[in-house]
Amino acid sequence: MVHIGNSWDEILKDEFTSEYYLKLREFLKYEYSHYHIYPNMYDIFNALKYTDYNDVRAVIIGQDPYHGPGQAHGLCFSVKRGVAYPPSLNNIFKELYNDLGIQPPQNNGELIPWAKQGVLLLNTVLTVRQGQANSHKGKGWEQLTDAIIKKLNEREKPIAFILWGANARSKASIITNPVHAKFECAHPSPLSAYNGFFGCRHFSKVNSFLKQNGIQPIDWSLS
Repeated sequence: MVHIGNSWDEILKDEFTSEYYLKLREFLKYEYSHYHIYPNMYDIFNALKYTDYNDVRAVIIGQDPYHGPGQAHGLCFSVKRGVAYPPSLNNIFKELYNDLGIQPPQNNGELIPWAKQGVLLLNTVLTVRQGQANSHKGKGWEQLTDAIIKKLNEREKPIAFILWGANARSKASIITNPVHAKFECAHPSPLSAYNGFFGCRHFSKVNSFLKQNGIQPIDWSLS
C-alpha cells in the first residue's frame, strides 16, 4: 500500500485501491525485478511527499523521469546534488537566468527548495526503464496524474499550472477552474527548447499571477 505521509494519502486513497492502479503495481513489480527502472521505487512519490496538497502554489508538469543512471529521484527535472545537469535542466536554468537574472547554481540541480515552497514537481508518468524514454507510458500512470490534477483543479485557492511539452500539455483540458492559471510551452529539451521554451518567461509570469492573488511568490533561486 502506498504511504505518502501527508494529506495526499486521504485524497488519493480511492486511486490507490482502484483496478487500474493495482494493475499498474503488478506491472511495476515485474519491471523493477527484471530491468533497471528509475527512480528508485522508494522515490516514486517524492513530488507528493515534499509538497502537500494544501501547500501547492504552482505545479510544473513534465513528461517522465530521466532515464540515465543516478539522475531521477521523483521530482520532475530535478537531479540530486552533484549529478551533472541533464540538457533539459540546463535549459531550465538558462531560461531562469534570462527571465529573472538568477544565476544557475553550482553543481546542484536538486529542485527540493522549489518543492518545499509549494511547487509540485510532477511528471505525467512516474517511472521509466533505463535508456528508454516514455517506456512506461500508457501503463496507468496517466490516470493517477490526471486524478492528482483534477483534485488540485477543485481547489478554490489559485494555483499556477506550468505545462512543458506535449505530454504535459495533454493535461491542460483537465484544468477548468477559472481561479487557476495555465502556462504552456514547448519542452525544455534541446529538441524543442528553441520552439517556444526559451523566452516563455514562465518563472516571472507565475510570480506575477501569485502576487495578483495575494499569494507569496516563489523564490526560484537555488543555493
